[in-house]
Amino acid sequence: MRFTQSKPIMSVKRILIFGWMIGLFLVPFVRAQQPDPSTSSPPIQPSYYYTNLPTQPIGPNDLLDISVYGSPELSGPVRVDGNGTIRLPMLQNPIQASSLYPSQLQTVIADALKKGNVLVDPIVTATIVEYQSRPVSVMGAVNKPLVFQVSQPTTLLEALARAGGITKGAGPNILVTHSIVGQNGKSVQTTQTIATRSLIDSADPSLNIPLHGGDQILVPEAREIYVLGDVKKPGAFPVQDNGDTTVLQVLALAEGLTPDSHKIAYIYRKDGSGAKQEIPIQLAKIIKRKSPDVPLKPDDILYVPDNGGRRTAKQIMEYSIPAVAGALVYALLMPGVL
Repeated sequence: MRFTQSKPIMSVKRILIFGWMIGLFLVPFVRAQQPDPSTSSPPIQPSYYYTNLPTQPIGPNDLLDISVYGSPELSGPVRVDGNGTIRLPMLQNPIQASSLYPSQLQTVIADALKKGNVLVDPIVTATIVEYQSRPVSVMGAVNKPLVFQVSQPTTLLEALARAGGITKGAGPNILVTHSIVGQNGKSVQTTQTIATRSLIDSADPSLNIPLHGGDQILVPEAREIYVLGDVKKPGAFPVQDNGDTTVLQVLALAEGLTPDSHKIAYIYRKDGSGAKQEIPIQLAKIIKRKSPDVPLKPDDILYVPDNGGRRTAKQIMEYSIPAVAGALVYALLMPGVL
C-alpha cells in the first residue's frame, strides 16, 4: 500500500496574511479605548512655583524651599514665622533664618542636623520661593495706592509707575521714609523729601533713589488757595509750588472776573500766631499791569467783592422770580390757601 505525504492545511504565507487582516480589523477598537488628549484633564500643578528670585537676606513671612539630599521627609516648603525662625522635622529647636542669606542658612541647617544626630553629613539646599518681608507702600495723591513686595532692585519712579502715577492734586514734594537698623539693633525711621518737579520734570537721576523693604512713599495732597466772590468759577485750587502762585494765576484758574467785580480785592491770611489778617490789593491795577502781581501762600483766601450794589440787585432779581413762580404754582395746586 502506498502512502503520500499530505500538504499542510495552511501555508506560512497565508498565516501572515490572515494575521495582518486581523490587526487591521482591531486597530479602530484599540484607538477608541485610548483617552483623547484634547479632552483629558490637565496634569495637577503644584500650589507654588519655584522662581529664581534675587538673593537677599531672609525675613519674616518669606517662603523658603529646603531640600536635604536623600531625605524627602526633611525637604519641602517652609514659611518663616514672625520671629524669623523656621522649624524642621526631627529637630527640637527652631532655626533662626531671618537676616541670613540662603547660602548661610544651608550651613546652619546642616550643622543643626549634625548636632541633632539626624544625619552624619547632610547636603542642604535653601532657596527663596516668595518674598513677604519686603513690603513697599505707596500712598497719598497717587492714582492707585498699593503695597508690593520688593523682590528685585526697584527705584522711586518705578514704584510711582506701579501706583499709576501721581494725581493732579499732588503737592510739590514726595516723602520717602526708610527703615534702617540703628546701633542698638532697633529699627530707626528716617524721612527723605524729594521735589516732585525735579524728579519727574527735570528727570534728576540722583533723586530716583533705590527702594528697600519697609520703605514708605507718601505723596501729600497739595495745599490749596480759596477764591471767592465775583469770579466765574469760585473754588479751592491746589498750590503746586510754595511762593510761585500769584493772584493772576488763581484768577485764571477761576476763569476770570465777572463784569461786576470790584477794583479792590482782599487776601485773608493767618499769621504765625493764628490771627487773621486782611490785606487789600489793587486788583484792577494788577490786571492792567500797572501794579506788580501779588504772591499767595497756601491756605490764603482771595475775596473779590462786587462793584457797589449792582450785583446784589441782580441776585435779588434772580432769586425773586423763581420764588414768585413757585408761590403761584402752589396756590393753583392747593386752592383756598391764598
